[in-house]
Amino acid sequence: MIITRTPFRISFAGGGTDLPSFYRTHGGGAVTSAAIDRYIHVLVNEKFDRSIRVAYSRTENVDRLEDLQHELVREALRLTGVDRSVEIHTIADIPGEGTGIGSSSSLTVGLLNALYAHRGLVVDPGRLAEEAARIEIDVLGGSLGKQDHYAAAFGGVNYLEFRPDDTVRVDPIPLSAPERAELASHLSLFYTGVSRRGEPILKEQGARTQENLAALERMRALAGETRDALVARDWPRVGRLLDEGWTLKRGLSPGISNDRIEAAYARARAAGAIGGKVTGAGGGGFVLVFHPPERSAQVAQALAPMERLPVQISPEGSRILVVRR
Repeated sequence: MIITRTPFRISFAGGGTDLPSFYRTHGGGAVTSAAIDRYIHVLVNEKFDRSIRVAYSRTENVDRLEDLQHELVREALRLTGVDRSVEIHTIADIPGEGTGIGSSSSLTVGLLNALYAHRGLVVDPGRLAEEAARIEIDVLGGSLGKQDHYAAAFGGVNYLEFRPDDTVRVDPIPLSAPERAELASHLSLFYTGVSRRGEPILKEQGARTQENLAALERMRALAGETRDALVARDWPRVGRLLDEGWTLKRGLSPGISNDRIEAAYARARAAGAIGGKVTGAGGGGFVLVFHPPERSAQVAQALAPMERLPVQISPEGSRILVVRR
């Protein structure tokens, strides 16, 4: 039996510049992001017979790999060469899709890690991230970028560069444990109560790359400025850059924001928040708020009845917790 644990993520700046429609033809993209202490656990166990059993929000029992309806699991099994006699369970701290914290990518990274371990192999984070991205983007035709896969595989706080040749450079931002805790004290997530598929928004955003070119180039620059602010431990500047990034992001596509999100963000700012954004593609999911630590209660009160989810930074990416043979 193998159990892996893989973090979800939040991004601070640069989201959207990790889409191939931008980084391949406009000099590359950049994202500054962090893994958080909310995880998906994947359990892989050998079955006594040749069938495949997968348990998630539903349960599938099939005799042939091709009959699996869960696309990510099916393609991860295919890529790793595991096509029989296996049972897979997934358990997420934040269940469901469409929450904007990279859940599908974390699942794919954690699943690949577990399946390789099931075969007796140890795979480095870069390979896990690249293969997970290949499954979601190339094999299954998704419109998402690569940032989620790398955040999940590497963990910590990183500056990610997406190069025109499709390679990715990961630069960890050196924060100590107390500094990660100090950064986290400025962060709160609030669930909007709306989950949505990011695919339509990202597809439209990709189609409007040329129209949004100036905004995307500025968002790429914001990723570097946010990295520099984090290195300088200039927390208020991080919040101000988040606010500028959100102003740019919500103009990329009509579906990214809505009246409810705008009203919530305005209330958070009035209660003392410095900046924030909607996680992921937009339209729902979580609102990430950056605030002075002493204003967390006031911000939470202003955004009630949305529930506040405190955030800690996870220094580790996808890891194997249990190996039992």
